[in-house]
Amino acid sequence: MTSLIRCVLAAALLAALPSFAQDWPNKPVKMIVPFPPGGGTDTVARPLAAKLSTILGQQVVIDNRGGAGGTIGAAVAAKSPPDGYTVLLYSVHGAVAAAAYKTLSYDLEKDLMPVTTAAIFPDVLVAANRVPAKTLPELIAYAKANPGKINCGSAGNGTSRHLSCEMFASAAGFKATHVPYKGTGPATAALIAGEIDYIFEALGSAAGQIRGGTVRPIVVTSAKRSPSFPEIPTAIESGMAGFEITSWYGLWVPAGTPPAIVQKLQQAVVKAFADADLKDTWFKLGAEPGGSTPEEFRALVSKEIAKWGKVVKESGVTIE
Repeated sequence: MTSLIRCVLAAALLAALPSFAQDWPNKPVKMIVPFPPGGGTDTVARPLAAKLSTILGQQVVIDNRGGAGGTIGAAVAAKSPPDGYTVLLYSVHGAVAAAAYKTLSYDLEKDLMPVTTAAIFPDVLVAANRVPAKTLPELIAYAKANPGKINCGSAGNGTSRHLSCEMFASAAGFKATHVPYKGTGPATAALIAGEIDYIFEALGSAAGQIRGGTVRPIVVTSAKRSPSFPEIPTAIESGMAGFEITSWYGLWVPAGTPPAIVQKLQQAVVKAFADADLKDTWFKLGAEPGGSTPEEFRALVSKEIAKWGKVVKESGVTIE
């Protein structure tokens, strides 16, 4: 093929992009959630997907692809066609995985394009009801009185909640056994069953269990108490100065997706959060609505990769 023909074809493709983006979406959009149903990411994805379906005029279908701290589903999204019909709803776990995993089949910052944030949550430390502790000092005292017997569950090796377990035990001065699960849903089920002592999870994914009394909230990890759960103290006011962890969720598309589609999707998310029902849902979950620009989201992701990279280095956690 001559250079002239290549140039003509490239020009024709570029000319067709605005029309392609204008017609998007003309079929269902797949939203990959890289964790099993029932976890924090799923809690964010389903109401948002329902609202986006109405706004976009096409069904946004959830596709749960759990495993390996979300990296399996993220890899599927990264390798999907960049046509706007595959969207990834991932979380802070993506930044942690980029720092903790020795090898990944994709590069979060190169193979996926940030669209916008979807939700920002404080994390909450919740304990099994069988654990005889109602406050953070009591939990720490219980852990120190039972060396080698305390365990902390998480959504999987190398996830932010895994690192939260390590950070908390280190800061409090005790050792805890980490018990990984294939997602927050299974970890929460194990906590309710009393199989593990405590976990960290996004306040939104724990909200139902907290209100239902099936788990015991100890502290939130935000700088201030949550307006949705003002009765839960912060870790800072409970004696752990500087212990602050925030979970966030966002949307990515495969790298190379036309900018016009990215813009249209971002604007649809902003419109979704203008809806009173969705805002109320987020408030009940203890979340702040998303809707950042792609540039703002990209900056957040880069900052979080650097932050968690430091935590990974200090904790010594590495995942093959």
